[in-house]
Amino acid sequence: MTESVYKFNPELDLLLERTVEIKPELIWAAWTRPEHIVHWFTPDPWKTIDCEIDLRPGGKFFTVMQSPEGEKFPNTGCYLDVVANKRLIWTDALEPGFRPSSKSILTEFALTAVITLEPAGEGTKYTALAMHRSKEDRQKHADMGFEHGWGTVLEQLVEYMKGV
Repeated sequence: MTESVYKFNPELDLLLERTVEIKPELIWAAWTRPEHIVHWFTPDPWKTIDCEIDLRPGGKFFTVMQSPEGEKFPNTGCYLDVVANKRLIWTDALEPGFRPSSKSILTEFALTAVITLEPAGEGTKYTALAMHRSKEDRQKHADMGFEHGWGTVLEQLVEYMKGV
Protein backbone atom coordinates (compact mmCIF):
# COMPACT_ATOMS: atom_id res chain seq x y z
CA MET A 1 0.00 0.00 0.00
CA THR A 2 1.47 3.37 -0.94
CA GLU A 3 1.55 6.29 1.44
CA SER A 4 -0.68 8.39 -0.83
CA VAL A 5 -3.51 5.92 -0.18
CA TYR A 6 -3.64 6.89 3.49
CA LYS A 7 -2.61 10.53 3.43
CA PHE A 8 -4.36 12.74 5.99
CA ASN A 9 -7.36 14.68 4.64
CA PRO A 10 -8.46 17.21 7.30
CA GLU A 11 -12.00 17.32 5.89
CA LEU A 12 -12.56 13.57 6.28
CA ASP A 13 -9.99 12.31 8.77
CA LEU A 14 -8.96 12.61 12.38
CA LEU A 15 -5.32 12.36 13.41
CA LEU A 16 -3.51 11.63 16.66
CA GLU A 17 0.27 11.93 16.75
CA ARG A 18 2.39 11.37 19.83
CA THR A 19 5.93 10.39 20.67
CA VAL A 20 5.91 7.77 23.42
CA GLU A 21 8.72 6.28 25.49
CA ILE A 22 8.40 2.65 24.44
CA LYS A 23 9.81 0.90 21.37
CA PRO A 24 7.75 0.13 18.25
CA GLU A 25 8.02 -3.61 18.98
CA LEU A 26 6.15 -3.19 22.28
CA ILE A 27 3.42 -1.10 20.67
CA TRP A 28 3.15 -3.68 17.89
CA ALA A 29 2.74 -6.48 20.43
CA ALA A 30 0.08 -4.46 22.25
CA TRP A 31 -1.88 -3.99 19.01
CA THR A 32 -1.52 -7.52 17.66
CA ARG A 33 -1.97 -9.88 20.61
CA PRO A 34 -5.43 -10.36 22.13
CA GLU A 35 -4.01 -10.98 25.60
CA HIS A 36 -2.67 -7.39 25.52
CA ILE A 37 -5.57 -5.65 23.75
CA VAL A 38 -8.01 -6.49 26.56
CA HIS A 39 -5.89 -4.46 29.00
CA TRP A 40 -5.80 -1.10 27.23
CA PHE A 41 -8.01 -0.85 24.11
CA THR A 42 -10.94 1.12 25.57
CA PRO A 43 -10.77 4.20 27.80
CA ASP A 44 -11.60 3.56 31.45
CA PRO A 45 -14.22 3.00 32.78
CA TRP A 46 -15.08 1.04 29.61
CA LYS A 47 -13.48 -2.39 29.19
CA THR A 48 -12.52 -4.63 26.32
CA ILE A 49 -13.70 -8.07 27.40
CA ASP A 50 -12.91 -10.14 24.32
CA CYS A 51 -10.60 -9.97 21.32
CA GLU A 52 -9.81 -12.18 18.34
CA ILE A 53 -7.04 -11.45 15.86
CA ASP A 54 -6.14 -13.12 12.57
CA LEU A 55 -3.18 -10.90 11.71
CA ARG A 56 -3.04 -10.85 7.91
CA PRO A 57 -4.68 -8.84 5.14
CA GLY A 58 -8.28 -10.05 5.03
CA GLY A 59 -7.95 -11.37 8.59
CA LYS A 60 -10.32 -10.74 11.46
CA PHE A 61 -10.01 -8.00 14.08
CA PHE A 62 -12.79 -8.55 16.60
CA THR A 63 -13.38 -6.88 19.95
CA VAL A 64 -16.18 -6.70 22.47
CA MET A 65 -16.34 -3.47 24.46
CA GLN A 66 -18.34 -3.25 27.66
CA SER A 67 -19.83 -0.03 29.02
CA PRO A 68 -19.66 0.81 32.73
CA GLU A 69 -23.33 -0.28 32.90
CA GLY A 70 -22.45 -3.71 31.53
CA GLU A 71 -23.80 -3.28 27.98
CA LYS A 72 -21.70 -5.15 25.40
CA PHE A 73 -20.69 -3.81 21.97
CA PRO A 74 -19.11 -6.34 19.60
CA ASN A 75 -17.22 -5.00 16.61
CA THR A 76 -15.80 -7.02 13.73
CA GLY A 77 -13.32 -5.60 11.29
CA CYS A 78 -10.87 -6.65 8.62
CA TYR A 79 -7.14 -6.06 8.38
CA LEU A 80 -6.13 -4.36 5.15
CA ASP A 81 -2.36 -4.04 5.63
CA VAL A 82 0.03 -5.55 8.16
CA VAL A 83 3.71 -4.53 8.23
CA ALA A 84 5.32 -5.81 11.44
CA ASN A 85 6.45 -3.08 13.85
CA LYS A 86 5.62 -0.35 11.30
CA ARG A 87 2.02 -0.20 10.11
CA LEU A 88 -1.36 -1.72 10.86
CA ILE A 89 -4.47 -0.84 8.85
CA TRP A 90 -7.96 -2.17 9.48
CA THR A 91 -11.53 -1.18 8.80
CA ASP A 92 -14.92 -1.95 10.28
CA ALA A 93 -16.45 -1.28 6.86
CA LEU A 94 -15.42 -4.83 5.93
CA GLU A 95 -15.77 -8.20 7.59
CA PRO A 96 -12.98 -10.79 7.46
CA GLY A 97 -12.17 -11.94 3.94
CA PHE A 98 -12.88 -8.39 2.68
CA ARG A 99 -16.68 -8.97 2.83
CA PRO A 100 -18.74 -5.75 3.08
CA SER A 101 -20.14 -5.02 6.54
CA SER A 102 -23.52 -3.54 7.35
CA LYS A 103 -22.70 -2.20 10.80
CA SER A 104 -20.16 -0.37 12.90
CA ILE A 105 -19.67 -0.21 16.66
CA LEU A 106 -21.71 2.30 18.67
CA THR A 107 -22.27 4.55 15.68
CA GLU A 108 -23.74 4.67 12.26
CA PHE A 109 -20.40 5.35 10.60
CA ALA A 110 -17.58 3.11 9.47
CA LEU A 111 -13.92 3.97 9.62
CA THR A 112 -10.55 2.83 8.41
CA ALA A 113 -7.74 3.11 10.97
CA VAL A 114 -4.07 3.44 10.10
CA ILE A 115 -1.57 2.99 12.94
CA THR A 116 1.98 3.95 11.97
CA LEU A 117 5.02 3.35 14.18
CA GLU A 118 8.37 5.04 13.60
CA PRO A 119 11.45 4.73 15.84
CA ALA A 120 12.12 8.02 17.64
CA GLY A 121 15.22 7.90 19.84
CA GLU A 122 14.46 5.42 22.62
CA GLY A 123 10.75 5.55 21.86
CA THR A 124 8.24 5.69 19.03
CA LYS A 125 6.50 8.28 16.94
CA TYR A 126 2.93 6.93 17.04
CA THR A 127 0.45 8.10 14.43
CA ALA A 128 -3.21 7.07 14.42
CA LEU A 129 -5.27 8.11 11.44
CA ALA A 130 -9.04 7.56 11.45
CA MET A 131 -10.42 7.85 7.92
CA HIS A 132 -14.13 8.52 7.32
CA ARG A 133 -16.33 8.47 4.23
CA SER A 134 -17.88 11.91 4.82
CA LYS A 135 -17.45 15.18 6.69
CA GLU A 136 -20.52 14.27 8.75
CA ASP A 137 -19.02 10.93 9.82
CA ARG A 138 -15.75 12.65 10.71
CA GLN A 139 -17.66 15.16 12.83
CA LYS A 140 -19.66 12.41 14.59
CA HIS A 141 -16.41 10.69 15.53
CA ALA A 142 -14.85 13.97 16.69
CA ASP A 143 -17.96 14.71 18.78
CA MET A 144 -17.71 11.25 20.36
CA GLY A 145 -14.32 12.33 21.74
CA PHE A 146 -11.78 10.96 19.27
CA GLU A 147 -8.87 13.08 20.54
CA HIS A 148 -9.48 12.31 24.21
CA GLY A 149 -10.47 8.67 23.70
CA TRP A 150 -7.69 7.64 21.34
CA GLY A 151 -5.17 9.64 23.40
CA THR A 152 -6.32 7.95 26.59
CA VAL A 153 -6.03 4.45 25.14
CA LEU A 154 -2.53 5.24 23.88
CA GLU A 155 -1.56 6.30 27.41
CA GLN A 156 -3.12 3.09 28.75
CA LEU A 157 -1.23 1.05 26.14
CA VAL A 158 2.11 2.61 27.11
CA GLU A 159 1.54 2.14 30.86
CA TYR A 160 0.37 -1.44 30.41
CA MET A 161 3.26 -2.43 28.13
CA LYS A 162 5.83 -0.91 30.50
CA GLY A 163 4.76 -3.59 32.98
CA VAL A 164 4.82 -6.54 30.55
